Amino acid sequence: MGVALEGSLADEPLLLGDIILVVGNWKLIGMLAKQGRDFVALNLPEEVSEASPAHSQAPHAIFCLVLMVALMLTDEIPNPVAAIIACLLMGKFRCIDAESAYKSIHWPSIILIVGMMPFAVALQKTGGVALAVKGLMDIGGGYGPHMMLGCLFVLSAVIGLFISNTATAVLMAPIALAAAKTMGVSPYPFAMVVAMAASAAFMTPVSSPVNTLVLGPGNYSFSDFVKLGYRSPLS
Repeated sequence: MGVALEGSLADEPLLLGDIILVVGNWKLIGMLAKQGRDFVALNLPEEVSEASPAHSQAPHAIFCLVLMVALMLTDEIPNPVAAIIACLLMGKFRCIDAESAYKSIHWPSIILIVGMMPFAVALQKTGGVALAVKGLMDIGGGYGPHMMLGCLFVLSAVIGLFISNTATAVLMAPIALAAAKTMGVSPYPFAMVVAMAASAAFMTPVSSPVNTLVLGPGNYSFSDFVKLGYRSPLS
């Protein structure tokens, strides 16, 4: 357990208690689970019972995706509007129904983002942003914008270890923009540093939804993320 297998699985002797993470066609995995003689299927996705492949609608789905990307590239309409148009067309072409669409929404992430936005506004209203900017200015303000960017990167990366990258970006963005305004420089590099630092923290299972997703099926431990994740902020 916990060791990557190389070569054919058919030639690998299995021991009592071994767990195999299988990635493949849901229908074939379901057939494997129904046999029940040599394997016991654990944590089979709930979506497998609701899967109804609609291969005939694949061209329509690809068209909706290409249209959405094209609208985003032209900058004629806002990106959220382009995404909504693509979703409505997917429903129009019967690529997906309303029930499946609602179930595919990851509500915890939306609640987290919506909950962090008032927190960021509260920091601005109560003077928390000004206090944070003052602290950053005291540390790196005298060394120029490059030092300030480094301080923002480190702070955002550290915060990203304990909360999700999306929440980190929402929380740190007002501080970065205020710091840029105080120094009289362009805010774009400051915003990009926050975005990159928030997405570079992979040292804990909660720092990214992707880490949380693979934690259980991959049977990873906290130390596994530390061993592999520390390279991302350094690179």
